Amino acid sequence: MITPPHTTRAAHRRILSLWFPRLAAEDVLRAAPGLGEAPLAVVGELGNLRQITSLNLVASARGLSRGQALAEALTLCPDLITRPADPERAIQVLAALRRWAGRFSPWVAEEGPDALLIDLTGCAHLFGGEAALYDQIHHDCADLGFSLCAGIADTPGAAWALARYAGGGGTTPTRNGDAIDQEARATRSRAQRRHWVKGGAAPQPHGSGPRGVARISPPGALRQSLAPLPIAALRVPPSTAEGLARLGLRHIGDLWGVPRAGLARRFGQDLVRRLDQALGVEPEPISPAGAPLHFATRLSLPEPIGLEADILAGLDRLLPVLCDKLRARGRGARRLRLEMIRAEGGTERIEIGLARPTDKPDDLRGLFALKLDKITAGFGFDVLRLTAPVTEPLHSTEHKGGWAVAAEAQIKAQTARAPGQALDDLIARIGARVGLDRITREHPADSHIPEKTSATQAAAYSHPATDWPATHRPRPLTLFRPEPITAADKPDPPLQFRWRGRSFETTAAHGPERIAPEWWLDDPQWRSGVRDYWRVTTMQGSCIWLFYAHGAGMSGGWFAQGDFG
Repeated sequence: MITPPHTTRAAHRRILSLWFPRLAAEDVLRAAPGLGEAPLAVVGELGNLRQITSLNLVASARGLSRGQALAEALTLCPDLITRPADPERAIQVLAALRRWAGRFSPWVAEEGPDALLIDLTGCAHLFGGEAALYDQIHHDCADLGFSLCAGIADTPGAAWALARYAGGGGTTPTRNGDAIDQEARATRSRAQRRHWVKGGAAPQPHGSGPRGVARISPPGALRQSLAPLPIAALRVPPSTAEGLARLGLRHIGDLWGVPRAGLARRFGQDLVRRLDQALGVEPEPISPAGAPLHFATRLSLPEPIGLEADILAGLDRLLPVLCDKLRARGRGARRLRLEMIRAEGGTERIEIGLARPTDKPDDLRGLFALKLDKITAGFGFDVLRLTAPVTEPLHSTEHKGGWAVAAEAQIKAQTARAPGQALDDLIARIGARVGLDRITREHPADSHIPEKTSATQAAAYSHPATDWPATHRPRPLTLFRPEPITAADKPDPPLQFRWRGRSFETTAAHGPERIAPEWWLDDPQWRSGVRDYWRVTTMQGSCIWLFYAHGAGMSGGWFAQGDFG
């Protein structure tokens, strides 16, 4: 029998769950308040299906719901206003709310894309008690423009359930064939006369918990608070909740007298584990996100500036301060952003990337100077702000030996750069002009197909490859996609052929080298079957890599794929 203990390890623990059911849609309304009177939905993509991920209150009143296909939503609400989902923006908004929630407790964790978990143990009395803190949080969220559902209990699972299912809140209802209100009129009449003996009382729709259940559970009253809530409040899959409903188990309290072994055998261990977590029998720790490393510095100017020399002078004051902050944490900057705020409003931004982390101002100043000619100063800038959004650990080089040897090594390091460091600096300077992503290098790939033996990677985020496998046969300097040539259709090397509008005569041919396709992959370029490669020298002086395709799903023939130069 499931009999929760009278005293659990969670008896003195208090958890607050914050759920923002309309977070993405209301974030859009904060930027565009004029859309508040119209139905609004944020649309995301799941595979090839476009569905609603968030919607405002007006859209909910029109009968729309989260997870609904966009085509169906537009049929129900033709004047629906849609905005594309922005996952990066959603992460930033939730992180900002996490920082805001830090005023109530230092132990705050993000839960999913639209919820927070807060450990209130020992903190509620600072705000006048849990009820006063509960009201303060709702008042703050109303000022921020976000809808909120909150719950306070002894465990994270119970707080999660109260936030979403107590007090009549929740999501859209789910149909259940056992409910009276979903039966035909005659069936409902018979069921009411019999007091619905088949399955007990008609269940509450999923997501609309009983309105008599308070969202703040008194300490030690987990059973009483959870008993009237639907099974879905245990964070179990919908299929589990529907299966229990067919057995007449529609509320969490219905599980108290059911044998644990039978539940686990029929519905899996997850149901029992979620129940134990909600009751505090099985511990469920809260892992708060650590404070992100933030490196920034700011310079306010008494008079606006607009000349490149003045901006560089401001950088000369900002860069040493920022680099000192990086050096104190043992990190180097990989990406920096300079924000210049105009006196009349508006901001100009310059962003640079580096091929290696650095904490030296001299390495950064020249890269910013390369981009200053692209800015528009207007009436001048009165604020400069320098940030390092991307950093990496930077390990200093330790010189072994006496102090004289170390000093000499340090002097040499300042006057000369290692070859690898010089290459990284060159990549950074070129990347400041054309973009770091456009500078690439090749790395070996695990394939015997000629065009798949290398993989292209960004040079700024990869190291030079040193593990190139030795080739038993020479490969052309230039490799391109197979191009058909005009030659006799036979496996022997052609004595004469025509390629790219020119005629060639063969003087020597080395081969063949047979290469078979990757049979475990369906590559359209290799549907012509097995290939015999030849290195053909022509009378015109060209050395071309030809192959004869023996044909398979497509007809074969002679093709050119490389030039030895």
